[in-house]
Amino acid sequence: MKLTLIRHGITEGNARRLYYGAADIPLLPEGEEALRRLAAAHSYPTADHYYTSPLCRTRQTLRILYGDVPYTVVDGLREFNFGDFEMRAYEGDLEHDEAFRTWCSGDVEANACPNGECVRDFTRRVMAAIAPIVAQGEDAVCLIHGGVIAALLGEWFPMENSRYLRTPDPGTGYQVLFDGKTPVSYHPVP
Repeated sequence: MKLTLIRHGITEGNARRLYYGAADIPLLPEGEEALRRLAAAHSYPTADHYYTSPLCRTRQTLRILYGDVPYTVVDGLREFNFGDFEMRAYEGDLEHDEAFRTWCSGDVEANACPNGECVRDFTRRVMAAIAPIVAQGEDAVCLIHGGVIAALLGEWFPMENSRYLRTPDPGTGYQVLFDGKTPVSYHPVP
């Protein structure tokens, strides 16, 4: 089985360096154009099954890269919920926020963002959401979020340093090869 994981295109959150995981914000026009250029220059892996998160930016990315293919929305593949930090900038808006500083300096794996979620629960959610897709044993393409891709790879292929080093650029991702239901390797796409 081949499972292709592709990150959505550029949004206002990417451009302005915002925490915006669960916010349903669309692609920027320049994000749409960048995806069109990628689609014209590269051959993306195809499959019989396509999946997106419920957030509009993943469905927009799917349409640009693959056209009007049938797809399934999987709620559990939505991005991390940053709660009170959503739609606020990394620098400036949050640097003096005591709740943000406490969260950043604490155990972010176990401590939830105020009105959001913790990394541990997020990882459990995305692993549970991807499990039925893997269980089918058929080639699939998921147009999802960078944090979701990083969480999946971090669980399947642990490494000593941060799993977020494997967050792909917008419009790119990884193809994971499985032996039965066991992930055995991955490589960048397109």
